[in-house]
Amino acid sequence: MGDHKDLTDEFAVDKIKDLAAHIKTCMFCTYNEYRIQSRPMSVQKIDDLGNLWFLSDRNSGQNAEITLNPMVEIFFAEPHDKFLTLHGTASVSYDRETIEKLWDPAVKIWMPGGVDDPNLSVIKFVPEDGYYWNNKNGKMVAIAKMTAALITGKTMDDGIEGSLKL
Repeated sequence: MGDHKDLTDEFAVDKIKDLAAHIKTCMFCTYNEYRIQSRPMSVQKIDDLGNLWFLSDRNSGQNAEITLNPMVEIFFAEPHDKFLTLHGTASVSYDRETIEKLWDPAVKIWMPGGVDDPNLSVIKFVPEDGYYWNNKNGKMVAIAKMTAALITGKTMDDGIEGSLKL
């Protein structure tokens, strides 16, 4: 069994910044009246409070679902290495100054009108809690230990995991 270390406050924020900034793309999950809806989204910014910022289309499903129910789940994963789950609330904004600060030319793939596209919006996700798991020694060591565990039949968990509370 790996190590367990729960993190709170600024330590939780540091872990969110470390994992989310490294992985960058998450499954962003909202709720409609029937079920959870998931789609990949890229984090544009993680602020000093651990809030995650995204750019989105005004007419997207996630914007409509956040308006009806602000509860959001976010899942990050880098196989065999890093995992992060966050639970919290989201809000949608159309603040032009924030949009300009968050703009990345790669977003033009989805928003062809560019930074001035009138349908461009900002989603701010405020995490309340979550869970993380990552290995202690890097992906290659983790894969080697998993291989050894398969061969020997012994558990060789190299992970560290815990809850996050903000």
